[in-house]
Amino acid sequence: MPKMIISVDGVVIGQVALAKERTTLGRRAYNDIVIDNLAVSGEHAVLHMSGGEVEIEDLNSTNGTYVNALAVQRQALKDNDVIEVGGCRIHFRARSNLDPAIGAGSVRATSGEYPSGAMPLSSAPTESGALVELGVPVLRVLSGANEGQDVGLQKVVTTIGKPGVAVAVVTRRRQGYVAAGVEGSVTLNGLQLGAEAVALQERDVLELGGATRMQFVRI
Repeated sequence: MPKMIISVDGVVIGQVALAKERTTLGRRAYNDIVIDNLAVSGEHAVLHMSGGEVEIEDLNSTNGTYVNALAVQRQALKDNDVIEVGGCRIHFRARSNLDPAIGAGSVRATSGEYPSGAMPLSSAPTESGALVELGVPVLRVLSGANEGQDVGLQKVVTTIGKPGVAVAVVTRRRQGYVAAGVEGSVTLNGLQLGAEAVALQERDVLELGGATRMQFVRI
């Protein structure tokens, strides 16, 4: 099943498997993929799927639809093509590795400023399936004094831990989030984390001083 991976400023904010013959994209709320950005028309583009082939059609939008940096009116999509609509980049994957039990659905990318580097998502299920969404990244405290709380990652650099015991930093980059140890015993998924930054993946676990455990998740 083909899928679309949606990103802003190099950060993936969601992905949608395409299960319908016709998937609409635009600023208005009734679209299957909603991008709440003034650079995007109310009804901006539509994705047509037939026999495993997918085409994108621009619906006479104000600012156009681009595939691999070229303006298109209607274009067949190939694996790894990059669609640009407003401030969003959408990577097309001809085959999806999503859980087949999940299916396809609607995604909403809300407008405004996104200091964390990711836009929050909300979804509205369609009769064709459901959404796999990524949301806003946080560190969820699994153990320690603040167990159950979420630590936001809105700043470019977020420092966690207790000076004199164990300290780590999580840095937001265009490609995503990375973590590095600063002081004391810091591990990532059980492996010692030093000063060299390591990319964080969904559900990675940071442990500081052998006492506080935090998991990188999106909500």
